[in-house]
Amino acid sequence: MMKNNVVIRGLGRYAPEKVLTNADLEKIVETSDEWIVTRTGIKERHIVEEGQFTSDLGTEAAKMALADAGMDADEITHIIVGTFTPDHLVPSCACIIEKKLGIKNKVAFDIAAACTGFIYSLEMGRAMLALHPDAKILCIGAEMVTHRVNFTDRTTCVLFGDGAGAAVLTNDGEGPELLDVKLATDGNLGSLLTVSGGGSASTYKPGETIRDDYFIQLQGREVFKHAVRSMATICEEILEANGLTKKNVDVLLPHQANWRIIDAVGRKFDIAPEKVYSNIDRFGNTSAASVPLALSEAVETGFIKDGDLVMLTAFGGGFTWGSALLKF
Repeated sequence: MMKNNVVIRGLGRYAPEKVLTNADLEKIVETSDEWIVTRTGIKERHIVEEGQFTSDLGTEAAKMALADAGMDADEITHIIVGTFTPDHLVPSCACIIEKKLGIKNKVAFDIAAACTGFIYSLEMGRAMLALHPDAKILCIGAEMVTHRVNFTDRTTCVLFGDGAGAAVLTNDGEGPELLDVKLATDGNLGSLLTVSGGGSASTYKPGETIRDDYFIQLQGREVFKHAVRSMATICEEILEANGLTKKNVDVLLPHQANWRIIDAVGRKFDIAPEKVYSNIDRFGNTSAASVPLALSEAVETGFIKDGDLVMLTAFGGGFTWGSALLKF
């Protein structure tokens, strides 16, 4: 395990003002508030307005994180964005956010790790700081998931929302310490959760109607099983690697995918429900944005306190999964 003194200098988040409630969805697809809440815990989700894009969400979260860190945008040396819904395939979302922050000549790139994208970006940020100790890294998770959702499919359209979260990493300054990150993948299971339409293996011809594969396709029961097992296991592994136990964890903040998954991970990890942070009811699944958005909110509201050991964990398509340890 790499030892360093990486700190999170600032946190930020952003969700579009427009809210899509379960009552709104009842008018769009055959579903009900009771059906959605019982199965997912979601009551509403934020969705983009016309003309608003993933880079806009990420830029607003970044501005908040920079203000929290007391830093100017031009101090940033690296921008790393976890997303599977960039504005374009080229240029990257990170490059566009760099432009919207009014800066240039930085290192900027995206990471495609689906819902685990932010935790992957934290590990990449740590690596950059090991190579460049004076670097100042902006890690962002930003998604416009609702534009990759089929609103005639009630099994998926009720789950997702749009949003962004951001963190500024440095080797100096005040803030919670990023103690460790652990990542994993299993490409053999990738077919259980896909967004393939438009890729090189599922191309479209000019004028061709968009197929269902353009939208999120998931096998819910199988994804649930692997998500719970993988997140609980990797949390145990990162604790063991750092000479810690479950009793040392003050807050578990998992990917906000579905309340049943959040609850099952907490039970499997054997942590008291009151130590598990969730905002799934108000935001839905915002993919790579869910962990940093929830983290920023949990700190601001006082759910996370000074001295707390916080465990982050996420699971996404690929499959990818990971965990991170923060000491506040």
